[in-house]
Amino acid sequence: MDDESLNEWAERRDRHRPTPGERKAVPLGEGQHGAHVDPDTPRAVEEWDGHQWTPTGVTADHQDAVQETDLATAATRVPLPLFSQLPPAPEPWRPTEVFRRP
Repeated sequence: MDDESLNEWAERRDRHRPTPGERKAVPLGEGQHGAHVDPDTPRAVEEWDGHQWTPTGVTADHQDAVQETDLATAATRVPLPLFSQLPPAPEPWRPTEVFRRP
């Protein structure tokens, strides 16, 4: 990877960090797992304060957590790659000499 300045690194890191005030639901119980595993498990609601996730409340189940954290719009925040930063397409292979069967 190319050497990048500290400012460029910080900007790249900040693009992937949550925005302050963003909320997420974390299952309370045995380890972390997806919502489909146990939808009736209570969820802790955490909010990003700019430095860490802080607990703000508890919901009864996954359905209440979706309403509390608005997880339906979370996919709209996914950044897309910048096409100017993609590597160039490789050149097709061409033989260096013309080959003829004897």
